[in-house]
Amino acid sequence: MLNTAAKPLVKLVDRYLPDPYIFVLLLSIVVFTAAVLFEQQSPLQVLQHWGNGFWGLLSFSMQMLLVLVTGFMLASTPLVTGLLNRLATLAKTAGRAIILVTVVSLMASWLNWGFGLVVGALFAKALARQVKVDYRLLVASAYSGFIVWHGGLAGSVPLTIATPGHFSEAQIGIIPTSATIFSGFNLLLVALLFIAIPLVNYLMQPKAGDSVYVDPAKLQDEVLPQSSNDRPADKLENSLLLAWLVGFAGLAYLLQYFSSGGGLNLNIVNFLFLFLAIVLHGTPKRLLHSLQQAIQGGAGIVIQFPFYAGIMAIMVQSGLAQSMSQWFVSFASAETLAFWSFISAGIVNIFVPSGGGQWAVQAPIMLPAALELGADVNRIAMAVAWGDAWTNLIQPFWALPVLAIAGLKAKDIMGFCLLQLAISGVIISLVLSFV
Repeated sequence: MLNTAAKPLVKLVDRYLPDPYIFVLLLSIVVFTAAVLFEQQSPLQVLQHWGNGFWGLLSFSMQMLLVLVTGFMLASTPLVTGLLNRLATLAKTAGRAIILVTVVSLMASWLNWGFGLVVGALFAKALARQVKVDYRLLVASAYSGFIVWHGGLAGSVPLTIATPGHFSEAQIGIIPTSATIFSGFNLLLVALLFIAIPLVNYLMQPKAGDSVYVDPAKLQDEVLPQSSNDRPADKLENSLLLAWLVGFAGLAYLLQYFSSGGGLNLNIVNFLFLFLAIVLHGTPKRLLHSLQQAIQGGAGIVIQFPFYAGIMAIMVQSGLAQSMSQWFVSFASAETLAFWSFISAGIVNIFVPSGGGQWAVQAPIMLPAALELGADVNRIAMAVAWGDAWTNLIQPFWALPVLAIAGLKAKDIMGFCLLQLAISGVIISLVLSFV
């Protein structure tokens, strides 16, 4: 059914979508030009915004690289590989594999977005080793679950406005998560997407002649070569005791952290992945061998994230992001503000791919408009959150860890993601506007 609609999109994207690095270079030029033309900024001013902000995402870049590396290391342990493979045996057909990977990714992303990205990609590889299925659609399905993250437990916008002392507290007070994440309209929206996204992915399956399959042997991790144990250094590299002393110390810290009420965030997810990998690999040598395999896929993150930081700096400091948001607000009413907030957030997200950063840009515009028009502030905040999550489907920035783990390029999955974007956009818009 939907394969008829997806097929031309897949061909279009495959032909014209460049490598994500080229995409970010073009995006930089577009934003630079727009700031000069629409914000009356001189080229020198825009250049200063860009250069001053170029390294603004260094901490986040390292976190994202560690999401990829620690997730890969954990997945390559014998225990996790075995669990994923056994779970993958539940999928006896290509259609079941598509549905299963989508549901698992949706569940993991709702809990934590970093967890969802890694789990979805790793499970897609495990399924591809078990079932003959279009690998592009399988990985696109794994990535599609990411759409629910901002309506879930780690959503940065709802968590920000629920935190005492947030920058908008004087305007809107503290809004508990019961009015945002656990509100009726948000839970309904999440439930609808849990039904619609797997169904859409299932119906996009290409015919056998159009499918792209992958050799399961190419998805297997390299076997660790045998090493001698003659030198004292060899004994340390193969020491189970050394690995377990450090590994269990890290897990003990996590136990104390969670027992004292700590929650999931990106640093904790990376910490958990790393120390589980240390324990489950058994020896430092096995862990380091896995690290060498994992790090090969991180080049895109290292080179591209600084460019996105520069783009974000231009958008914020030139006033371009604020102007875009104000334009949408200018013709909104109390009834339509949630819809236009969602659309504007989706557009801004292409250039400012950071939930917290985007809220800092749009909140000073959207919140006063909501109060002036008498719109539901809670709904407007979640509309911005959902807009941020929505266009991640076509933003290579967030797909990089998934693509690196899966061994694909952005053009391989983005055609399917375009159709997911259109259908999910309709669902989100209707719920935000009428429920």
